[in-house]
Amino acid sequence: MKKIFTFLLLLATSFLQAQTFTRSELPTSLTTPWEILWGPDNFLWVSDSGGRVSRIDPVTGNQQTVYMAPDYFPGSPLEQLQLCFQPNIGSGTLGLALHPDFTNSVTSYVYFVYSYNSGTALAPATRFKIKRLQWDASISTVVSDSDLVTNISSGYDHLGGRLMAIKRNNIDYLYLSIGDHGISETNSPTCYNPQTDNPNNHAQNPLTDNGKIHRFNMDGSIPSDNPLPGNSFYTRGHRNPQGLMYNPNLDILYDIEHGDRTDDEINVLHPGMNYGWKYVRGYHSDNNFPGESAFIANYVPFAGIANDSLVEAFYSWCPTIPDTSSQFLDWCTVAPSGGIYYGSAGIPQWTNSLLVVTLKDGLSTDKELFQFKLQPNGELEPPLPGFPNPQKFFGGDQSLNGRLRDIAVSDDGTKIYLVNNFGAPSDKITVYTYAGPSAVNELATGDDILFYSNPGSNMITIHTSENIKQVKAYNVLGEEVSLMDGGSITQIPISTFTPGLYVFKLTTVYGREVTKKFVKG
Repeated sequence: MKKIFTFLLLLATSFLQAQTFTRSELPTSLTTPWEILWGPDNFLWVSDSGGRVSRIDPVTGNQQTVYMAPDYFPGSPLEQLQLCFQPNIGSGTLGLALHPDFTNSVTSYVYFVYSYNSGTALAPATRFKIKRLQWDASISTVVSDSDLVTNISSGYDHLGGRLMAIKRNNIDYLYLSIGDHGISETNSPTCYNPQTDNPNNHAQNPLTDNGKIHRFNMDGSIPSDNPLPGNSFYTRGHRNPQGLMYNPNLDILYDIEHGDRTDDEINVLHPGMNYGWKYVRGYHSDNNFPGESAFIANYVPFAGIANDSLVEAFYSWCPTIPDTSSQFLDWCTVAPSGGIYYGSAGIPQWTNSLLVVTLKDGLSTDKELFQFKLQPNGELEPPLPGFPNPQKFFGGDQSLNGRLRDIAVSDDGTKIYLVNNFGAPSDKITVYTYAGPSAVNELATGDDILFYSNPGSNMITIHTSENIKQVKAYNVLGEEVSLMDGGSITQIPISTFTPGLYVFKLTTVYGREVTKKFVKG
């Protein structure tokens, strides 16, 4: 009997550790990639070092360099900041986007962002530009290119740089995120003297381009209904917005941005609105930063922006953790970068979710993927005991995957493509293929334990081959409302429960814990 018990316990443990994804890597050579997209042509599109745009076969990994910017400029030592640790000027190849009607030969445009020299060899001035490429699918070649937006500012940190092309209300728009370009005065207090010289002070100013999300027409012109006439500014008060996501079902645009030691954020973007940086961080009610409450209470709207107001973060990581440590690895910031709205039914548990990848391996953080499950109205589903929201994936593979910069999803939703720069043996594309529900995962998901009837009103009958020794019931507030302990439990009385959703935590005689949802009718 003891041997049978040990065997079943080991079997249950192995099932609990079973994976629902298989991992692989594409044999593609990349250097400091920034953006990865699944194109409507069923190819992956990637931007990486030196002003390069590549088109990659998602099965074989075969790579075609479709464009290499002839005027790419990596910055100059002459532009080093002559203060603190003398950082170099920001440069690189950043965001990439495809026209919303990319398969139409008239609008088969590719857009991307890279650094160039707006000055001279002796007086360099690194800036960024948005380049538009005309793609001819019939010959798989770029046939023309043009500069759409030039003279985008650079700085010594917090570049932002994400690009997104989407159709909203049947109008095509191009969105660009630009960071505050400042160096944290908390981490490097001597970089600017006086501190008013720090560029991050301009994140609130709608007349500068840093610390903003910008909106353009697809030809680089400025939409007539932007918050300020003739200004590409769309939202302000952002620190380092490295990600943009769009939910087409509800027409919601989100940004993803880095906090300073605390309060990495996801924000819902509304035209003209202010997201608080550097005076407001994360949620408005936590007062976790000196002066935050006073700034909120005494906020003065910008006179030229209709209905200007402060907007609270949609989600904030570690909003109440103190930032007293001077060690980067101690901070609970996850360094979120790329993200995507997942509307597919390919992975049923993920349908209607936001997927966000992160860069940081710290004492309490991993380089991983966060899944934020949404309600039909776009709000976050409330977490319940045994059902955290967000959920985390792939952190166990972080030494292989590296710093996750961006994410793309196949058209059927079953393959997740992650691109990293640094933090692993090489920059690459990692693929996670959904394995689907199977008997291997029955014990991990609790699929071997059935409730009858659900919904119900008086009694729940449990059907399982593994005896249940304890049952705890929780309401939607996470409060324990019932406890049954001891013996072999086959029925749970619920007649005294008020109607609504409950979560049951069941413990089997072998020590396995399973969480099940139940609706009291």
